[in-house]
Amino acid sequence: MKKVLVVDDAATVRMYHKKILEGAGFSVDEAINGMEALEKAEVNDYDLYVVDVNMPQLDGYSFVKKIRGSGDIKQTPVIMVSTESEENDKEKAFETGANFYLVKPVKPNELLNYCRLLTGETL
Repeated sequence: MKKVLVVDDAATVRMYHKKILEGAGFSVDEAINGMEALEKAEVNDYDLYVVDVNMPQLDGYSFVKKIRGSGDIKQTPVIMVSTESEENDKEKAFETGANFYLVKPVKPNELLNYCRLLTGETL
């Protein structure tokens, strides 16, 4: 079973993403901001991160930069999810090392397809 860390400061968004992913057979863990996500990433092996951009303490961009600069977890794929839909937001996400950028609200099939693609799960 592939393990996903959903990182978002909004409980409703975390629950929404968790329900979609668990319904498709993923194991899901949650973090409320980039700092908590970083702590969890250092002690758990995740197959994918689904990360919000705008969060307190450590935003999504900074989280991705930090994991991309660290040992074993730097190769783990990241999907950034945000309400920000400007082209420069997407560019910044890709520059920091994100694999995909989705705009909220995310369609369940879209999220699942990218999660499956990045984790090697069959569609």
